[in-house]
Amino acid sequence: MDDLLGKPPKKKLPSGKGAAYPVPTEAAPALLAWYDRHRRTLPWRALPGASADPYAVWLSEIMLQQTTIAAVKPYFLAFLERWPTVADLAAAATEDVMKQWAGLGYYSRARNLHACAKIVAAEHGGHFPDREEALLRLPGVGPYTAAAIAAIAFDRRAVVVDGNVERVISRLFAIEEPLPAGKPLIKAKADFLTPGARPGDYAQAMMDLGATICTPRHPACVLCPLQSACEASASGNAETFPRKTPKAERPVRSGVVFFLRRSDGAVLVRSRPPKGLLGGMTEIPGTDWSSGFDAAAALREAPVQASYRKLVPVVEHVFTHFALTLSVFAADVPQDTAAPDGCRWVSAKALDGEAFPSLMRKVIVVARDDQASGLKAAANPAERQKRQSR
Repeated sequence: MDDLLGKPPKKKLPSGKGAAYPVPTEAAPALLAWYDRHRRTLPWRALPGASADPYAVWLSEIMLQQTTIAAVKPYFLAFLERWPTVADLAAAATEDVMKQWAGLGYYSRARNLHACAKIVAAEHGGHFPDREEALLRLPGVGPYTAAAIAAIAFDRRAVVVDGNVERVISRLFAIEEPLPAGKPLIKAKADFLTPGARPGDYAQAMMDLGATICTPRHPACVLCPLQSACEASASGNAETFPRKTPKAERPVRSGVVFFLRRSDGAVLVRSRPPKGLLGGMTEIPGTDWSSGFDAAAALREAPVQASYRKLVPVVEHVFTHFALTLSVFAADVPQDTAAPDGCRWVSAKALDGEAFPSLMRKVIVVARDDQASGLKAAANPAERQKRQSR
């Protein structure tokens, strides 16, 4: 441990534990030297020697919250192409922002993203604040995001701790306290290792190390620039860190959606309330979602009286705090059917352009597959009999 992390000073840990943590000496230089050779190429990351674009850094950090890099890349590039500056994004219609975000999940991020862009454009002259305390006052910017923007975009010394960094630090120091209770201790250790020089590169180096070497499973310890200092690696049990408190079983909720299609192909939709789960997004009308859902009573909540068929399969989706199973009831109605209050008809051509979350796109897939099956059955008596026997 002493080669990279130095000798322990006479200083107690913030958590009140008696152990003292080592003074950083060579850890940051070793990590930065590794980063200079092995850094990932990412669309929002500045090239070596170039200044970072705060708008790109902020946009990527908001998108990457609880979302993978692979999922974010196409959305980031599309946003940047459509709205090249924060002023462009601020001037956009909320509906357009939500549509562009559709499918990325955690939709409160999109609403906060737009609100933040408006504030930066109106109150900061289109320039992001460069200090954590000011960044924290912006919508959708929490402690991690503020630290990441301050460090990566402005090279301010800030303690940046995401999931990758938590894993690296917990293994480096073999922190036994399980998450989430161990977060303050991990941040204290990370703070002690964060250098004053090149803090932005250091933050990204820690993230890259966690993403490519110090991975959740089968970490490549022999390739790690910090292996000689890593307590978990020395013990041969790196994969068991970070320790985690067992998660409670995720509850299951159920509901029904009513997929109504007019004879001209238009589909009935509505917008969810602006706040709350999937706030502001477009949805297929349906019932509430509950753990004690009564499927037999669902048709009483249908937005339009019609002859409904229950489609197969059901739609399954997992949210952060619960799992959801939706049954899809479909019906075809005449072209002159009026939309109920709060609903609207969307043409078949315009349907894919609506701001549907991924849950509702799953519903549409089930309905379209059923329609294709119906067309096939109409042309084939054997298929028609099979469909009617469902």
